Amino acid sequence: MGRPILKTAAVTAAAGAACFSWGLFEAGLYTLRRAEVRVLRPGARELKLLHISDVHLLHTQRRKLAFLSSLASLEPDLVVNTGDNLTEAAAVEPLLEALAPLSFAPGAFVFGSNDYYPPSFRNPLKYVSRRPRTVRHPRVELPWRELKSGLESFGWVDLDNRRAQLDVGGLHLDLRGTDDAHLNRDEYEQVAGPFDPAADLKLGVTHAPYLRVLDQLTADDPDLILAGHTHGGQVCVPGYGALATNCDIEPARVKGLSQHTVGPHKSALHVSAGLGTSKYAPYRFACRPEVTMLTLRPRA
Repeated sequence: MGRPILKTAAVTAAAGAACFSWGLFEAGLYTLRRAEVRVLRPGARELKLLHISDVHLLHTQRRKLAFLSSLASLEPDLVVNTGDNLTEAAAVEPLLEALAPLSFAPGAFVFGSNDYYPPSFRNPLKYVSRRPRTVRHPRVELPWRELKSGLESFGWVDLDNRRAQLDVGGLHLDLRGTDDAHLNRDEYEQVAGPFDPAADLKLGVTHAPYLRVLDQLTADDPDLILAGHTHGGQVCVPGYGALATNCDIEPARVKGLSQHTVGPHKSALHVSAGLGTSKYAPYRFACRPEVTMLTLRPRA
């Protein structure tokens, strides 16, 4: 092997090590995103919606817990959690303690696979594969019933294959959601049908933004759909974007605001890049962990 080849190999290895080190560091750069979207009924007052997703908490992650606790200072009107809260059973109590300061606000939630089951080891290269990963049900469950009870004790409503009505600051909200499509637990037929046309906000909520769920929701004409699951791609290329979505949504819509269209129906879609990672792939690159404060305003 000649010197040029050895030098190239050394430079490549050093660059790879630097990128990996940065990815481990970036995974702890918890970020608040802000966005505005005009989806409310004309004449309605604005509504501040805090979207939390994919916390993937280990009970030892004190900085993440402190970040979650600090979010109450934003004084949201509504909190929506789109699932994958846990990594281990020991995380339930500290998670609920960190979210408790937000319990003054009305809220809603759906669950993802890592609310029901702990993560399992997978080839890290699958995080940059465009093919959705096959999910195998492990034998051990996480204490998701305890998590559900805790979130409901805040007054937050469970939208897993359910519908709900909320009155928030004088606004009437019509909500529906599905259980985790990544585990094939979604049963949209249980909630299908027209939204309340008089609602100030018609809101759909799901964990994983699989196209079948987005299509079904959008056909019933919600104003806004919220989802998580994708981690924003988790490993992105600066100037290009996400390499993978871990579902069948296209990479261009892997995080942030976009629009979903089914025939004549159009819905705003917000996909959160989430706050955590799998413990077996604890890195992010060009994709900081996030929660999002969405300021909802009336349609023009």
